Amino acid sequence: MLKLTARQEQILNLIKEAIDNTGFPPTRAEIAQELGFRSANAAEEHLQALARKGAIEISPGTSRGIRLVGQSAPESKSAIPSFVPAIPPNLMSLPLVGRVAAGSPILAQEHVEATYSVDPAMFSSKPDFLLKVRGWSMRDAGICDGDFLAVKKVDSAKNGQIVVARIGEEVTVKRYRKTGSTIELLPENPDFSVITVDPSADEFALEGLAVGLLRSWH
Repeated sequence: MLKLTARQEQILNLIKEAIDNTGFPPTRAEIAQELGFRSANAAEEHLQALARKGAIEISPGTSRGIRLVGQSAPESKSAIPSFVPAIPPNLMSLPLVGRVAAGSPILAQEHVEATYSVDPAMFSSKPDFLLKVRGWSMRDAGICDGDFLAVKKVDSAKNGQIVVARIGEEVTVKRYRKTGSTIELLPENPDFSVITVDPSADEFALEGLAVGLLRSWH
């Protein structure tokens, strides 16, 4: 058992809850806001202490570069795999979806670029496919151009979750927010604008929910 302070336990639980709810860890700013710290630097100091104790791993260069370490998070799965097990687990086969043709199902055979065998335990929920990310609109969520996003097919989502959505002829990855009948798709990059959807006027559908990320194969 790791010997953590009460505050470290609080932050570790916050990280687990964020991964369970959205598939991704929180940013330093989100941790600071949630726990009432005066700055993101205070959150960073606690994260570094958790890393020294082996509860998490920190990846430099991304705002959500926090990964739970195996035994410290038995009830939660990291959004980004942090290690390769010594014994191969039971693998599942996932199709990798590249560019999606307008108006056709996302898993249509012509969209599948390859198939990969992966360990489902790497993800917060069992995914149905991998989507090759295009562009940098979700950069600050740690999702970069060329990454493979693990996606679970759903037709509904909670506010704050990262989703794959279809608007007319376009498929996009954004953070979901619904207020009344209005749906907003929020980027995680200030260079991009919020997409506002009116379901009564726009052709809109949820293709799936982001449950993890892979960056080791491209």
